[in-house]
Amino acid sequence: MTPTTPPNKRQSGNPATQAKIQQSVKHQREEQKREKLAEYERQLARRRRGRFTWWVVGSAAALAVVALVAASVIFAPPGAPDYSGQASGARIDGVETFSNETRHVEGTVDYPQNPPAGGPHNQFWLNCAVYDEPQQNENAVHSLEHGAVWVTYDRTQVSGDELDRLRALMPSSYALLSPHEGLPSPIVLSAWNAQLKVQDASDPRITAFFQEYWRSQSVPEPGAPCTGGIDGPGKRS
Repeated sequence: MTPTTPPNKRQSGNPATQAKIQQSVKHQREEQKREKLAEYERQLARRRRGRFTWWVVGSAAALAVVALVAASVIFAPPGAPDYSGQASGARIDGVETFSNETRHVEGTVDYPQNPPAGGPHNQFWLNCAVYDEPQQNENAVHSLEHGAVWVTYDRTQVSGDELDRLRALMPSSYALLSPHEGLPSPIVLSAWNAQLKVQDASDPRITAFFQEYWRSQSVPEPGAPCTGGIDGPGKRS
C-alpha cells in the first residue's frame, strides 16, 4: 500500500503554485520584519520623547532651585556680624579703660562704673543673648569676665528702628544687649575693663569696639562659656 503524505506536509506538484506559495511566505516574512522595524522605531521615538521631557523637567527644576537660592541670598536679611576676636591694639576715641579686680561675691556690688565694666561678681554668669529687660549687674559682669561685650541702652531714647540697628550690630555669641537704668549716654558698650559711650547706633566706633574687645584674650577667663549660666528676664528667643 502506497503511504500518503500528511495533510500539513502535502505540497502541490504545480510549479506555478509552489512559486506563489513561496512568494507569499517571503512577503509575509518581509511584512513581519517591516512591522518589527516600525515598532522598534516607535519605541526609540517614545524613549527620545521621554528623555527630552525629563530633560526639560530636570532643567526647569534646576533653574527653579538656582532662582530660589539666588533669591534667598539677595533677599535674606543680613546675618550677624563676624568679628575676629583678635585685638589689634587700635586706639578708639572715647574708650575708657579701668583696673577692676575679679572675684566671686554674694549679694549686690557697688560698682564704680555705670554700667559696670568688670569687678567682683556673682558666681553664675548671664547667658549671652538679647534681653528686653534690665539685667542683674553681678551676673552680667561675670559674662564680661569670659570675654563678652555688654551693650546697654536707655530705652527712653533708643527704640524702634534705632534699636533694630543696634541689634543688627550684635554678634551671634559672646554679646549681651539689654536696657539699663541711669546710663550716662543713650548707648554704652562695656567689656572687661573697657567702656565706650555713644549717642546712636550709627556710630562707627561700635563695630570698632567689638572688633577690639569682643572675646578678648586679656579678660580674666578667656574662652570660658557664655552659655550654660542663667537666663535673665526678658530674654528674646
